[in-house]
Amino acid sequence: MPNSLYSQCIEACYECAAACKKCASACLQEEHVHHMVACIQTDLECETICKATAELLCLNSKNVSDICTLCAEICRACAAECSRHKEEHCRKCAEACLKCADLCSKIVQGSAGIF
Repeated sequence: MPNSLYSQCIEACYECAAACKKCASACLQEEHVHHMVACIQTDLECETICKATAELLCLNSKNVSDICTLCAEICRACAAECSRHKEEHCRKCAEACLKCADLCSKIVQGSAGIF
């Protein structure tokens, strides 16, 4: 593991994945679930990329820069979608997504000298 930034990012990825799963599940319980379809889809995609990113960070993969770039992009898209909704679970998800995106971006900025 190159540094503590990796550890922070791994933790943020897992926290984001959990927040996305909780958000998607809560969205399915909303009265007008048809208004939440894009949020649910984005949550599920974000959860998936966050878990994959954490796993590749744990492996110190040579693809860290690429996966972190993609993870940050998807996390920002999920945060934007969740921000469109007033529900508390969406707000918490957006916060977790932005934190994860920020740390993934920091990994990308610092990865040039790691490998």
